[in-house]
Order: sequence, then C-alpha cells, then structure tokens
Amino acid sequence: MDVRAPGRTAARFMIPIGLAACACAGTTDAIEPLSARRPNIVLIITDDQGYGDLGSTGNPIIRTPHLDALAAESVRFTDFHVSPTCAPTRTAVMTGRHEFKSGVTHTIFERERMSLRVTTLPQALRAGGYATGIFGKWHLGDEDAYQPTARGFGEAFIHGAGGIGQTYEGSCGDAPGNRYTDPVIRHNGTFEKTEGYCADLFFDRATRWIEQTVATRPFFCCVTPNTPHAPLDCPPEYERTYSGKVPDPVAKFYGMIANIDDNIGRLRDALRRLGIEKNTLVIFMTDNGSATGSPVYNAGMRGAKGTPYRGGTRVPAFWCWPGTLSPADVAPLTCHWDLFPTLAGIAGVPLDDVARAQIEGRSLIPLLQDAKSPWEDRFFFTHVGRWPHEFDPRDSPETHKFAQCGVRWNRFSLVSNVARGSARWELYDLANDPGESRSVIDSHPDVARAMIEAYDQWWADVLPCLENERVTGPKVNPFKDAYWRQYGGPGPNRVPPP
Repeated sequence: MDVRAPGRTAARFMIPIGLAACACAGTTDAIEPLSARRPNIVLIITDDQGYGDLGSTGNPIIRTPHLDALAAESVRFTDFHVSPTCAPTRTAVMTGRHEFKSGVTHTIFERERMSLRVTTLPQALRAGGYATGIFGKWHLGDEDAYQPTARGFGEAFIHGAGGIGQTYEGSCGDAPGNRYTDPVIRHNGTFEKTEGYCADLFFDRATRWIEQTVATRPFFCCVTPNTPHAPLDCPPEYERTYSGKVPDPVAKFYGMIANIDDNIGRLRDALRRLGIEKNTLVIFMTDNGSATGSPVYNAGMRGAKGTPYRGGTRVPAFWCWPGTLSPADVAPLTCHWDLFPTLAGIAGVPLDDVARAQIEGRSLIPLLQDAKSPWEDRFFFTHVGRWPHEFDPRDSPETHKFAQCGVRWNRFSLVSNVARGSARWELYDLANDPGESRSVIDSHPDVARAMIEAYDQWWADVLPCLENERVTGPKVNPFKDAYWRQYGGPGPNRVPPP
C-alpha cells in the first residue's frame, strides 16, 4: 500500500500479505554500541496507572518524586502505546506482537492464556545466558503449562488471576481469601504466607533476587505489582496525603501510586549500593490507560482504560541507563510490541527464524541512541476485545470486529466505538486535535480508506489465531486447587497457612 499522507512526502506503509497466519516480519538488528553491552534489565510494569498519573507528565496533585527523577534521567517515549487492558498488554510485551495473534482477547474466561506456541522474551533472554525473574502479576494463564516458570522465567514470585483475591469461572483465580496485606504468594510453585503490603513484598523480593543473582550473570527482572489496580486497598499513611484533595477512590489510587514510587526509589538505591546502576537498564511503563485517575487529570486525552482512544492506550515509557543513554524525548509512535526485539538486540541474543517471524515490533535501538533517528510510519491496531464468552454465534468474534477498535497511522487516529455490529468510524487529526474531540473523516476520505483497508487485512490475519474462544476452563481454579493440596481442604478441616 502506497499512500500520500497530507503534509508529507510519499512513504510506503505495508501490511504483509501472504504470510503464514499469526506471523509478522520484524527486525532485531542492533546498532553499536548498545548491542555489545549485555546490561542487566529491570522492567517495571504497574497495573492500571495511566499516562497522567505521574507528576512528570503534568499531574498537579500527585507526588511521584522517584518516578519524576527516573523520567528526568531517561529516554522518554512520549507517544508510547499499549493495549487497552492488562493481560493483552503483557502478552504483547512477552511476544513482540499484537496480543490477538497469541490468542489473548480478554482478561478472564480462558481468554487471558498466552498461546503455548509462542517464543517468549524471557525464553529468548534465558537461552542467551540471562537469569530471569518475575515478581508480582503474571496474568497470562494460571494452569501449570501457562505459568511463568514454564514460559522462560527461572524465578517466579506471583499472585494468581489478574489481581490478588480475584476469582472467576474457569482457570483464572488467585489463592482463596487473599488480600493486599499479608497475602499468600506462589513462589516457584509453592505458596508462601507473607507479611506486609503486596507492592512492598514484590519490590523487596525482586531486590533480594537481584542481590543473589548479580554476581553470577546478567539478569532480566520483571517487577509487576498488582497495584494500583482495584480493589483500592491503600496503606493509610499514603491515602492520607490525598484525602480531601480528590474524591476518596482517587485518594486511595494516588496513595497506591505513591507507594510504588517509594518502592522504585528503594530499588534504584539498591542498584547504586550494589554498584550496578551504570550496568543496568531500568524501564518503567504501565499496562493501560488510567482506571481511576482520569477524571482528575488525563493529560488532555480522551478515554481511559478499556477504550480505544488515546487515553486508553498511551502510557509513560521511561528507559534509564546511566552513562549510556542520554535523556531525551522521543516523539514517534512506538509501542509494546517493540520491547522484545529491542531487548533481544541490546542483550545480544540471537533469535531463530521462528521467533523472528513471530515478532512484528521494531527495535527501538536507533531511537534510544538518537531521538531524531528516522522512523518510518506504521499502522498500530487496537481492539478492546472482551466480547461475551457464552457460546452464542451472535457473540462470535466476527460480530465484534468493529467494536471498540482503532488504528493509528501517521498523525491520524481512526476509532470505531460501537458495542457490536457495523463500524461507525471516527477519524481524528492528532496534530491539531490531540484530545480526539472532532472527527475529520469527511475531510480526509483517502486517509480513512487506507486505514480501514489496513484494519480489514489485520482482522483477517488475526481471526485464525484466536485459539481460546471456544475453550471451557476447569471446574476449580488451578491456584485454589494447588493451595488446597498444599494446605488441606477445601472445607472446615482445611489447615490454615502457617
């Protein structure tokens, strides 16, 4: 497809045609000197925190001094996008491609299970000599075959489901009766009774693992707290900071973020204490738009978590590597698909043909080295998914093709925000209307047509990949079953955790 976009010279925007279903071409070619360094990598992904939920992005109320300091020292991707909800985003990070191509269209009802046929980022890094650990939220399958220790992580300290205490029909569920304070956490397959607030526990355990690992080999450490996701369970001292300044739910939400901020400060202090700060790449991002904070401050964007507008998918992305990366703002559209090829390139990890065919993201190394590096426009596809899970042909994926979906290309955003059925396309010129308030589809029919054609091709490509749509889950959540097998039960004779 060759389209002349308004205000630009002709450029080529290609959707691969004739590729095998679920496969997209990508690149992991690294540019010196980043590819020669093999740094430690710390990837922090918070849950439900949006672009506007930080001081450094303009929020006038929340205080996030440690995140603000990290941002000041980072390469900041200012138009970085993820999926509209959490499990889809995590799938795209792990696989380097759109989540639908790995079977993930929801956060529950078996549709959160990342395909067992994919190569994951931790698998690639571990094969390349990295130690790999995850601490916090996984949410890509609670059955044993889908657990992080079966998907490339050598160390896993996680809760079940999408949040501590969550329980749904089928396989998605956490340990029974779990709470944000003193939760039971699964460590490499065995449950441990803990003491403390969940986010503190995940950061503390990650730091301990780093201390034990750093002398042996480079590490890839994923710190993925379930906060500030609901329920809004916040340590009282953090909530008090915002009480009376914002509505009560937002006070708790902001308090949870302030707790994360303190933990990030402690983690960075530990990297300095260990003498590895300059050999460690720290990445901070979030998994979707704000779930709670957008009514207070949303950086001028429309939409929030679970919507196809910018407020649902644009998130902060800070890449900090002291002494190697120079702080800068990177303006071109980038996304979560790009982490896999970028980190593989920086780590000097070769990928086989299968992994290369899987990845549709691009290496960000050129932009990390030079924020003004040429960056060809491309299509970025968004779909909220989450269609009903009953086996009803009226609710098959095909009937939801145009439900809460969108395409980004050049300076334009194309959105269909219907519940189901036929498309109702809206086109926004983000250069002149970053808040997506005035559709210009009548003024740019050629642009809209090109984007719709690209979307139709993409939808045809992903349909064969939706492997979880007709899956019936087990009668008992696997986490509950494992918990009861370890402690006894269920029932009145169950032995409580020690």
